[in-house]
Amino acid sequence: MRIAIDAMGGDHAPNAPVLGTIQAARDLPDVEFILVGRDAEIRVITSEFPPNVTIVHAEDVIAPNAEPVKSVRKQKDSSLVVCTTMVRDGTADAMVSAGNTGAFMVAGLFVVGRMEGIERPALAAMMPTFKGQGVLLMDAGANTDSTAKNLVQWAHMGQAYMRLTHGLSHVRVGLLNIGSEPGKGNELSKVAYELLEHDCSHFVGNVEARELLNGACDVVVCDGFVGNVLVKFYEGAGMGFLESLKHIFFANPLTKLAALSMRSGLKAFKKRFDYAEYGGGPFLGVRGVLVKAHGSSNPRAFEMAVRHAYNMQHSGLIQDLEQSIHG
Repeated sequence: MRIAIDAMGGDHAPNAPVLGTIQAARDLPDVEFILVGRDAEIRVITSEFPPNVTIVHAEDVIAPNAEPVKSVRKQKDSSLVVCTTMVRDGTADAMVSAGNTGAFMVAGLFVVGRMEGIERPALAAMMPTFKGQGVLLMDAGANTDSTAKNLVQWAHMGQAYMRLTHGLSHVRVGLLNIGSEPGKGNELSKVAYELLEHDCSHFVGNVEARELLNGACDVVVCDGFVGNVLVKFYEGAGMGFLESLKHIFFANPLTKLAALSMRSGLKAFKKRFDYAEYGGGPFLGVRGVLVKAHGSSNPRAFEMAVRHAYNMQHSGLIQDLEQSIHG
């Protein structure tokens, strides 16, 4: 297996992508990892590259604020476009990038291409819950305007994803809405509810945002505008919550002692709500394994994103998605 990594994408590139990839490479010696980016900038980070890590030089870099379509078309030698081209041509089996999200999705759509039968690919995001394995959000921001048919396709892809990556046999699907009763919401929600009820196994109906943390479903579908707002709220609330706990437990010697006695529990709680532990979000519906890491990913987050790409490719996710689409 060969995984291409955009070494120049993200707020902490190339350090975070390179160091995260090296750690993953040490634990997965049978996988070839290809760092794509400016050779000199990559090599200056460390002189100790594992034997299964190689470098492919790409001179150009797509800026975080660049216009997605224009940059993908004109910057063919950018690290992000080179990675997606490698997936398209079969010289890489999967790719990971923490770079420009819009350019990542445009490259996935126009360079790698859609799966047959998929109208619009979706960006998936795994969000933590208080119990269980988390909930998969479809769509997390790829499509600000969507149709009810799109939501049904995303539900099927989300089920296949959770089946393979999390080992769930009965994947519950919820429709994100302002109320749990049938008939609630806007026109998109009402039409999507009817379609999901008749065309999606294990559909649990409408789910309010407050119920997601309690594990009301395994996959939740919504349009990308709402999904992106929800993801960013989750991120802000999670980081703020953990920071608030830190201030509480380190306020005085007594609270520090209490924190020490709860150390293992607090570590487990932090790990559950730390975005770095969730790696990246896959772009589902394209003909390849493309994983989008968080723009602010540190080496640990990048390592997990790379591992996520490995698990997706190893599980045969793309083939399973195609089978679920065509029945």
